[in-house]
Amino acid sequence: MIDSKQASEALAEIDDIVQRLRQSQLYELASLAALWWGVLVFAGNLVTWLWPAYAIYAWPAVDILGVGGLVAIRLLNPPQAYAAAFDIRLLLVFALFFAFGYLCTNVIGHFGPRQLGAFWPIYFMLFYMLAGLWFGTAFVGIGLGITALTLIGYFFIGEAFPLWMAFVNGGGLILGGLWMRRI
Repeated sequence: MIDSKQASEALAEIDDIVQRLRQSQLYELASLAALWWGVLVFAGNLVTWLWPAYAIYAWPAVDILGVGGLVAIRLLNPPQAYAAAFDIRLLLVFALFFAFGYLCTNVIGHFGPRQLGAFWPIYFMLFYMLAGLWFGTAFVGIGLGITALTLIGYFFIGEAFPLWMAFVNGGGLILGGLWMRRI
């Protein structure tokens, strides 16, 4: 027989294990998403650097493939607590996210290619860092690192800025995704 103190300690230990399992599942899905976006962003920045005239086509393709990939990741890895039914709010989040970004860059401000190349990664990383406040410091670290390197590139890298961003943003997401798989 165990007393109430031992039972309480055992329940606390079980709760701790459940919390760590949930975080590891979240990091597993987030790492897949980071790897997916990292590859796409790397390719988009390479297209922008090598063939600037095609950037206008590359970035919408990156966004559409990115969101489609996230939907697929979500559908292929449903949360264990409830059915695999798709939640339309995920698409609404992305629609609002991109609409606000478009409003800032094309309506309120008229950003050029260089400003767009800095704005979107920083904007994405804001949400990474906000997620980190709830889901773990890996998100904060990835967000701060990519934001800092983006700003360094924006102010100090010349015409090779899109190439810089391929490695900083795309490569940073890939490294961050691999890092989250090890946590």
